Formats: sequence, structure tokens, C-alpha cells
Amino acid sequence: MRFKVIEETNDYIVVDKPAFLLTHPTKPDQRPTLWKQLRELLAFEISNGGQVSIVNRLDRETSGLVLVAKTAEAARRFGLLMQQHRVHKEYLAIVWGWPEWETTMVDAPLDRQGRHEASAIWLRQAIHPKGAEAVTEFRVQQRFERSTSSGRQFALVRAIPRTGRTHQIRVHLASLGHPVVGDKIYGPDEKLYLEFIKSGWTSSLQQKLLLPRHALHSARLAIEHEHEWMGALPDDLSRFVEN
Repeated sequence: MRFKVIEETNDYIVVDKPAFLLTHPTKPDQRPTLWKQLRELLAFEISNGGQVSIVNRLDRETSGLVLVAKTAEAARRFGLLMQQHRVHKEYLAIVWGWPEWETTMVDAPLDRQGRHEASAIWLRQAIHPKGAEAVTEFRVQQRFERSTSSGRQFALVRAIPRTGRTHQIRVHLASLGHPVVGDKIYGPDEKLYLEFIKSGWTSSLQQKLLLPRHALHSARLAIEHEHEWMGALPDDLSRFVEN
């Protein structure tokens, strides 16, 4: 299993998903996914009427905490808590540059860019007045320097999404002028994503993006007035900050 179990009860399991592991299958192939591996781990429970219902889905490159319901009753309960905004999430992101603010709030609606203007990337999101409400709070945790070919100043930022839109944190940080390090879509140039799709990871992309994945980690999950789970920054992101 490629994930770490943080806590498990009869009703749920909380795991720390590594980067590059898909949450759900997207194609009928044999690629490993968190959902498949959880079904292997919980085979006994499933054979006795249990299930695997992932409550908070993470992008393939995003690492961190994932809450999974093991029963139909728990899945219904967590779904209701999500609708009531009682499941709280916090992320850590490494961004380009030093923000001039310590805390800030971005309230900017999001929609798929291709619905309003030409876009070479189908899944790219953009701020648009006709989009869905999207609100994110940001807090600077640490500013640090690294000597790289693409820049020296970086920051570790805590992101607290108040809504749950696709790519919300990444788009909002880019709108502030501090995109996430390693972000192929919202980073220095969206053409880097097309280059990656065509050629895979290359030394040229390494120089421009610095990390092979976007530096975003789900660091805290909490159910209001009930439970809280914390996850440490993974090794690849810790090394980037410490070095």
C-alpha cells in the first residue's frame, strides 16, 4: 500500500495519500489508485457489507489527508456534514515569491476557462463573474530563500478553502501573483503543461518548475466539534523548504 493510515474506526479510515497516486480510477486500466488499494485493505469489511466512499477527493499530484467512509451510514453522514460545511480542510502550499501580506482572503468566482474564452487546456479553471462562488483564506507560515535558476524567494502558505471548487487554491494563489511551485497549469506558463503531456518530465521542465508536482498538501482535516487529523509536510516538500 502506498498510503499511510492515520486513524481507523469501524465507521471510517483517514489516510495520508502520497503525490502521484490517483484517488479514483479515471480509465479502465491497471494503474494503481487510492480507491483500489483501499478496497484491498478493507476486503474483509467489504465482504461483510462495508464499502469504500472517499469523502474529500485530492488531485493526483496533491498529497495529504483523505477521509474515507467504510459504511453506507457513515457515507451519508459525512455527505450531510460536507453540505453543512462542517468538514473543514486546510492545505500547505509552497509558492513563488514573498507575499506582501501575512493573511488575506480571496473571494473570486471560478469557472472552466474554455466556457468563456479559448483555452488549450480543457480542465483549466479561471476567475470569471459568471462562475461559482469560491472563497479561500491564506496565511503566510514561512518565507525562505533558495538559489535557483528561476528565482530565490519562496513562501510556505496555509490555505483554508471556504468553498470546494476545482483547482480553487491554485487559481486563487496564481491570481495573487504567487502561483504554487511545480504547477504546470497555473505556474510560469500553461504551455509547460502541454509540453509535459507531450514529452513527460524533462530537465528543461525541472529548471522552470523546480518540482515534478505542484507543491500542495492536505495538512488538516476536521469535523466540527468532533474530530481533527493533522498530517506532516511530506519529504519532497520538506526538503524544498529546508534546503
